[in-house]
Parts: sequence; C-alpha cells; structure tokens
Amino acid sequence: MPLAYLPDLRLNYRDEGKPSGPPVVFAHALGSDLRIWDSILPLMPEGLRLIRYDLRGHGGSDTPSGPYAMGALIRDAERLLEHLEVKEAVFVGCSIGGMIAQGLAVKRLDQIRALVLTSTATKIATPEIWQERIDQVRAYGMITLADPTLQRWFPSAFRDSPEGLLWRERLIACDPEGYAACAAAIAGSDFYTTTASLTLPTLAIAGSEDGSTPPDLVRETAELIRGSRFQLIRGAGHIPSLDRPAEYAAALVTFLDSIGHG
Repeated sequence: MPLAYLPDLRLNYRDEGKPSGPPVVFAHALGSDLRIWDSILPLMPEGLRLIRYDLRGHGGSDTPSGPYAMGALIRDAERLLEHLEVKEAVFVGCSIGGMIAQGLAVKRLDQIRALVLTSTATKIATPEIWQERIDQVRAYGMITLADPTLQRWFPSAFRDSPEGLLWRERLIACDPEGYAACAAAIAGSDFYTTTASLTLPTLAIAGSEDGSTPPDLVRETAELIRGSRFQLIRGAGHIPSLDRPAEYAAALVTFLDSIGHG
C-alpha cells in the first residue's frame, strides 16, 4: 500500500477509483483502520475517486509518541489531501474520523465541499472516561478493552459472526500507544461552537444499536449544521459500514447524488 511521506509522519493510504473523478475521502474509527470501508467501496458508483487512510497510530501509518492533539489529526488529513492534490472532496468520517471531518471543514473549505458524519459528535464521552481507557490500555494492552468496546460497537449477532470475531482480533492488534494517544485527542476536543458555524451540505448517519454515540447524540450534532440531514440505520451499530454495508452505501450514494457529486 502507498505511503504519504509527510515531513514528520508516514501515512498509509489507498487512492482508488477514477483519478480524475470527484473525490470522496474516508476516515475510520478509533481502534480500527482503513479496512472498515472494504465492503462499501464496491457499492460506490463508477467514476469517483475513493481515498482512505490510516490515522496516525493505526494500521500501516506511523505511531509518533503521544498524546496527540485533535489539531494534529486534522493537520494530518489536511496534509494528505495536499499531497494528493485533492480539492472539494466529500469527507466521510466515522467516530473520531467524524471529529476530524468537522475540524477540517472549519479549517479548509477549499478541500471539503460536504460532510458525511457517521457515529460521531462534537464531543464524545468525558475526559474521565477516556483517561480510564488510556490508563487501562497502557497498563494491560488492547485485549482488556476489546470485549467492552465491541459490546458498545456492535449488535450481538454481528459480534458473534466470523467478521465480528475478525474485528475483535484487529482491535486487539491495534497499537496500544496509537489508541491511547488518539483517545487523548478525543478527550480534549469539543467542537460545539465551531461545528455550529458550518453551513456546507452534511449527512449525519447513526446506528440504532450504537452504544458509543447513540442516535440522539448524532442527531443533536446534525442539528447544529444548517441544512444538514440525519439518517438512522436500523440494526446498525457504531460502524455501520461493517455491520450494515448495503444500507450505509445506499445512504451515502443517495447523498452524493443529491449534491451532484458524481
């Protein structure tokens, strides 16, 4: 897989589809990687440029010493898009990826023309909750967080499926320092004021079974952005691109069509 060699960081990414097509950029959830989008990319219309990447501390990207600030994660996305010469993208972010999307849209409206905010909010959980998880993962590793995290993320049927068990293994394999450092970025972030200033086209998607960012939290975030729309996917958890890929892809494609991005 290609690497973007930024001045102080290498980011692992994939740039697929039509090189000259309208760009769609995907940012994944904490503790996962760019593979959460595997099932939906084949369902995207032909002619799009589809870019996804691993956050710092995840997948094939570098893991600098933490903790990280959310500003650094936003800057990573900004520099990756500069590296790839991307303008006017639709940015699709899940969980922490959705927080990055909000911050980047405020900073670089030349790079971002629309948002798809999935299972995210302006503020997620509390600093105390995140510090407890940071302490736990640094003391005992990812395995202690795996089952509680998956219980919040996915309905039981998906957790017990072969794919659910695979993602348990992938979560356990996540770099503990990368997880802890990105968790610190979430703990220190509250985008309420800045997100409320946004006016670009936005689709917010929530899963009815999401225990990390419940639907009402996602809906409240959508309501901050003038002209946004909210969609609930029944039966989906925190990462609907994994447990409800067809429904998630359909929502995304409908939104892209509605804003003429295709």
